[in-house]
Amino acid sequence: MEIKVCGPGCTSCEKTQKVVEAAIAAKGVGAAVVKVKDFQEIAKLGVFSTPAVVVNGVVKCVGRVPKQSEVEEWLD
Repeated sequence: MEIKVCGPGCTSCEKTQKVVEAAIAAKGVGAAVVKVKDFQEIAKLGVFSTPAVVVNGVVKCVGRVPKQSEVEEWLD
């Protein structure tokens, strides 16, 4: 499983990454977390607002920090 956290590195982006990592740990799943900071790469994913989370190529959250419970559902 590949999870991309998209954003330039702002506070919300950092919080999003921590939430994603906490959800992975809570679920005990194997997942690679990739941080995408390049705006051209982010746009190629169809994301135009950050932070954003992309799970296995599917955009799950845009423009806000997701709740850990939401991320855990995406990992099922």
